[in-house]
This record gives sequence, C-alpha cells and structure tokens, in this order.
Amino acid sequence: MPVDLFSGTSVALAPLLPWALLGPLLGVALLVVLVAAFRRARGVALRLLAVLVLALALINPSLVQEKREPIKDVAVIVVDDSPSQAIGDRRVRAEQALAGLTERLKAFDDLELRVVRAGDGAGDATAINETHLFDALNRAMADVPRRRMAGAVLITDGQIHDIPENVAKLAEIGPIHTLLTGDRDEGDRRIAIVQAPSYGLVGKPVDLTIRVDDMPGRQSADAAVTLRQDGGAPRSIRVPVGRDIRIDLPVTHGGQNVLELEVEAARQELTLANNRAAVVVNGVRDRLRVLLVSGEPHAGERTWRNLLKADPSVDLVHFTILRPPEKQDGTPIRELSLIAFPIRELFEVKLDEFDLIIFDRYRRRGVLPQMYLENIAEYVRKGGALLEASGQGYATPLSLYRTPLGSILPAAPTGQTIDRPFLPSVTETGRRHPVTAGLPGDQGADSAPQWGRWFHQVEVTPNGGAVVMQGADERPLLVLDRVGKGRVAQLASDQIWLWSRGFEGGGPQAELLRRLAHWLMKEPELEENDLRARVDGNRITVERRSLEPDPRPVTLTSPSDETSPLTLTDDRTGRAVATVTASAPGIYRISDGERTALAVVGAVNPPELADVRTTGDRMAPVTEATGGGVHWIVDTATGPRPGVEVRRTRPDRDQTGSGWIGLRANGDFTVTGVTDTPLLPVGAVLALVLGAMLMAWRREGR
Repeated sequence: MPVDLFSGTSVALAPLLPWALLGPLLGVALLVVLVAAFRRARGVALRLLAVLVLALALINPSLVQEKREPIKDVAVIVVDDSPSQAIGDRRVRAEQALAGLTERLKAFDDLELRVVRAGDGAGDATAINETHLFDALNRAMADVPRRRMAGAVLITDGQIHDIPENVAKLAEIGPIHTLLTGDRDEGDRRIAIVQAPSYGLVGKPVDLTIRVDDMPGRQSADAAVTLRQDGGAPRSIRVPVGRDIRIDLPVTHGGQNVLELEVEAARQELTLANNRAAVVVNGVRDRLRVLLVSGEPHAGERTWRNLLKADPSVDLVHFTILRPPEKQDGTPIRELSLIAFPIRELFEVKLDEFDLIIFDRYRRRGVLPQMYLENIAEYVRKGGALLEASGQGYATPLSLYRTPLGSILPAAPTGQTIDRPFLPSVTETGRRHPVTAGLPGDQGADSAPQWGRWFHQVEVTPNGGAVVMQGADERPLLVLDRVGKGRVAQLASDQIWLWSRGFEGGGPQAELLRRLAHWLMKEPELEENDLRARVDGNRITVERRSLEPDPRPVTLTSPSDETSPLTLTDDRTGRAVATVTASAPGIYRISDGERTALAVVGAVNPPELADVRTTGDRMAPVTEATGGGVHWIVDTATGPRPGVEVRRTRPDRDQTGSGWIGLRANGDFTVTGVTDTPLLPVGAVLALVLGAMLMAWRREGR
C-alpha cells in the first residue's frame, strides 16, 4: 500500500502456530481434499472452503499502521577561503553565492544546511600550500549517515588539491556541485624553482634551476628576472620563457642564505604573488680552520685543545712556544726533538685560510716579527677573527698591546694584575648579548652565579667594544668588539681552565667558548644587533636582538605587498619577539627601518600558486561520479549572478541542469508508534468454518 512521510500502512502475517507445524497441517488438509475430489466425493468444495478459511485464520493477517517522524536531509556548502580566492572579485562572488544558496535552502523544511570554510591557513599550515576542501567536507558530515546526505556544494576557483583517487565512493554523499568564482579565459605568468639544494658550503656557489612559464600560452619570448640575495642590491637577467635556466648562488655566510627572484609582469596577470619565488640555502662550513698559538706551556692549554679537537669539523693547528730565542742552555740542536715555528707559512702564505686565530697567554719574545703581527691586524680588518686570552705577560712591556695588534685589541692593560679569588659574572650588557645571555649558572643581577672562582686577572681598560663579563672589583673580564669587517674578543684572564677541571663546581666554559668562537666566525644566530625571522609551518616568529632596548616599530610586508605593524615584546635578555600567522605562501619582509629580514613561508613551489586560473577540469571526475554539475557564478554573457536555482530531486533523477542544481530528497524517517489491527475477526472465522463444515456434512448425508 502507498505510504507518506508521516504514516505508513502495510499487511503483516503473524501465524498462530509455528510455520514448521502449520505448513504440514495445511498440506495434510489439502491432500485430504484432493483425495476427496479425485474420488468425486460430494461436498468437496465446501470442505475446501473450510480448509482455506481455517488456514487464513491460522496465518492471522493483520493491518499494521506506523506513525513516522521525518528526518531532515543534510546538505553541506564548502567555501574556499584559500589564498588564490583573494584574486580579483573571487571572494566577493563566493560570499554572494553563499548568501544566495543559504536563502534558497532555508525554504526547504526537510533540509539541514551546514556551511564550512577551508583554506584560510589559520589552524593548518598545509592550507597555505594546498587547498583541501574534501577534508573540510568529510569533517562536516562525519556524524551524518550517508542515507541522510542530500549532497554538497563547493564554492571555489576549482584549484583543489585533495580530490580522492577513488571518486566512485563519493556517490553515496549525493551530488557534489561546483560553483566557480573566477572568470573564463584567464591568463597568468609564474616563476618556479625547478631544482635547488638545501645546503651549500660557505665560500662556494651552488647551482639553481629556475623556469618562467606563461599560462595558457607564451606571452613573450623572454622575461626579465630580478635577483636579490639576503635583501641586498638587485641584479637583473633575461631568461627565455618556458625553458629551464641554471643560475649560480654564492653561499657567502653560514646559516640561511636567501635568494629572492622576481619575474616581470606579463600582459595577462591574475596575481603577482607567483611572480616571486625564494630559495633558502643553509650555509655550512666544510672545515673550520683554527690557529692556536700558546705563548708558553700552562694548565689551561689542554682546555683549548679539548674544546677544539672535540669538534670533528675543526682543523686545529696548535703551536706552543717552548723555547724562546733568548733561552740558551747549551743543548745541542741535534738533541732537540722540536720543530721550527713555520712563521712565514702561517702568518703570510696561509693566513687568510684560517677562520679563527687564538693567542693564548702570548707575550712578545721576538718569535713573531712585527710585520706578521701587522698581517694579523689586517687579516681581522678584512673579515677575520681573533681571540686573545691574556696571561701575565699582557700587563708587562712585552704585551701584545704594544705591537701592531694593539690597534685592534679592545682593552688596554694598566700594567697591574689582580691575584686574589673572584667570581666571574655577566654584566647587564652581557645579559643582552647572545654570547653570554642565559649562560648555565647565571642567576641574574640579584644573585651570585653558580660557578667556581678564578684567582688571576689582568687589569685592563676598555677602549671600545662591549664588556659582557666582569671579574674582581667589577673590572672588565671579557670584551667583544668589531674591527672593520672582522671581530675581536679579549679574555683578561688565563684561568678558564679551572671551570673545565670542575673546581668549586666548575662553570659553563664549554658553552661560553663555543658561543664565543661562533660569534667570532659570524654565525647568524649569535648576532647581537640583528633582526631575524624564523618560520615554523605557517607561523612566523620575528626576533630582534639589541644590546640596548629598541623601541622602533617593525613592519611586516606580505607577498601581496600589504603592510601591517608588529609589536615586539622585550624579554630583557636582548630579545624582542612577536609571532604572526601567515595567511598565504610566499616571501614576507620584516623591516624596522634599518634592518630587513626575510621569511619564506610554504613550499618552494606551493601548489596553491602553481596555477591560479579558475578551472572546472579538476572536479570533472567528481561531478561525473556523483551526478553533480559545474557552474560559473559569473557568466560573461549575462554578467554576475548571486547563485543558481536549487531543487529537491529524487535519487533516481538528474541532479543538475542548465542554471540549476539538485539536492536529493531521501525521505528518511523514524517510527514513533505502531498500530496492529487483525483483518479476520475470530467470530466470523469460526462461523465460516463451522458453516462450511455443516453444509459439507449435510451434502454428504444426502
């Protein structure tokens, strides 16, 4: 019988006896009737009537009426909020289409509407690289049985990157329709990084391969590409369109080397965001060459050796002056097992090959002529690194300060030494300097540091640089300075070895010396006045280091050239930090007016920017498998329209047509009550059976 959404009527059979018993009984009764009919007995028809009525009574047919409560179908609208939707009027059209669809779907009382947005990158770093609309669709309908799904509508530019491989399974969702937000016949130009290494050796170039593409067809034979490394001066080259081109990137320093590339705009352009690309190559040093010159044997000499030899990437050349020229003890030369100091080779021929020179407790004894010391001073001014650990001789007329090196050393000796116990401590400036900030054991300005004492210090007066540690009577202990392109550090004591021996608990000598060496060799993470950016997924952490609090504002420029201010929070350790969430892939530029930092967000060639043209081709397999359709929100012939007509359709009918989309009506329900009415009253059944039996008996009695 026909049923509607609110009630249903059907006939049910509820036998009074089990079918296993009822079947044989009815079979025997029919067999008896057949035998009687075969023998042409009288009253066979009446007996057959009695058997049939009795059988019908035993089967016990009844009329079942159900009270049904309709269940609403669920339709999902997925709105694409990915970065490519910001092109032109796409986002405005998407909002217009959403408003139109919402208004139309509210007219259906049997439909529940769910709207989800995807691709804005606020909670998922992957969203800024790829558009994942089907993930959002699956989350929206996770608690809905598939028999209740009416279908889905995707409002997008068609550049979707998570379409399932097995689209046939999507048919159980219902029709999946696509409303395209862009324009027909769009064109664009982009630059892509075909090949780029992640690491490179400092001082050596690396090969990059780039490509400029015009879509859908070539708009010019070649194009100008501007290159800018680490925010420096730009240079321009012309490259052919549609061909792979190899260029060289010099790795000039350790850490991140950022190369920006920008291709000139074509006649047809959707966005300039994919006209820019960036390559980040981490510079690593092949082998660090360190020259350690010890003026005389002493207990701290092993501390330097252990520190430098513990690093397998360090090539250490160590010379200790055991026999100064003035020592004349009559020992025959043939009995000396010493080698001559290769002065000319080290300080003239191969001086520029060293990354760091250390003078440990050195004093003038005529071993190094003045011209070689002048070579070292010039080596520092050109970008070299020098560390001087002062011994007793620095306070005497034999001090290195009274040589050409005095022009680059940051502290002058007073001629006095301090020979009593003292506790080295970090100065206020040192607590903001990356070399000494946060050293293990430093308890801050209000508490004594938790490390051992020293017993000897050369009294010096700083004439430049930054005093980051102090010793006895708050005298300068560690002074850092920049000279020309190079750097100099001066430690006014030779007793750091006490920490390495664990005296009175020891101290952070390994960490201090490691940071000191890296700062001298210009490792970017130890710059004391610097602006840098770190990227983690879609989060950009901006950090400004300064020896003095810096109130200057910081400006963030997005890949689309939109600027916004950043407020940095100073933590009183020389660091001011701010964190922002990137909404699109590309190159972000951070500037405080003096320094500029770059943050490259997303993959090298993010799919989100690889092709930003509006297309329905990607969704073609989905629409074919689900019966959905692809419609353009903007029709170039009729102008923009806020949406399409929506119809409720039967599952076996077409789900789309010209200017309309269908959402299937499943007619699902729940049963809230059942009424069971017997079709054969007991009295009538007994009367029919008895009447038929009596008439058959009377008939036979004749």
